[in-house]
Amino acid sequence: MKADSKEGAGESSKLRALTHFLKPEGPFNMFIRFISPNPRTPTVPQSKAPAISGSAFISPFVSIIGDVTVRDNVFIAPCVSIRADEGSPFYIGDGSNIQDGVVLHGLKDEQVTVNGRSYSIYIGNGVTCAHGALVHGPCAIGDNVFVGFQALVFDAEVGSGAFVSNQAVVTSGVRIRENRFVPPGAMIDTQAKADRLNEVPTDQKQFVKGVQRVNQAFPASYNMLFGSKRCSCGLAKNH
Repeated sequence: MKADSKEGAGESSKLRALTHFLKPEGPFNMFIRFISPNPRTPTVPQSKAPAISGSAFISPFVSIIGDVTVRDNVFIAPCVSIRADEGSPFYIGDGSNIQDGVVLHGLKDEQVTVNGRSYSIYIGNGVTCAHGALVHGPCAIGDNVFVGFQALVFDAEVGSGAFVSNQAVVTSGVRIRENRFVPPGAMIDTQAKADRLNEVPTDQKQFVKGVQRVNQAFPASYNMLFGSKRCSCGLAKNH
């Protein structure tokens, strides 16, 4: 009977430990992400590391590789890939949010010029790249632009305040004027198509403001949740 009692106590202890593991008091402390210089290759012989503001929040399961500047109060959600290992540099401006599953990549030696500087990808201030969007350089996205779910922006310039709807494609060297609305699923691959776009409707402008307001609160909140210190293995901790 004593042996059975000890065995039962051992099983109960294991169960309590498992229950504690499955129901942690705070955020689950697995904080894995890959932030690294780009590798040296025959195509890109120079290696440069990302420059990330301390007020930005880079979520778990994010990759940021190469010459990437991430400015103040940027929120980068889980499962984002920002890979400046071919085209570079990339720039992400203040208060922008890059949502789950977004991919940023660029072609080598093809760039855009913004404020006298050359970039593979330039993303301005207050930009939203919504879930699953693909932003491929060379491209420039102005301030307060909304790039919708699963939209594609490649080899294009998008003016400030524009709205690129869900699953739309903007490509082939076009320039979208400021405050223009790209309809859902539209293919904007000639300048003539781009020039015919209407202004962003009022309800969509309000929608964008709401999205920005929510996401601009995330960096400080998530940094507080996960703690100000993280060890070299990636675990979040507060002491």
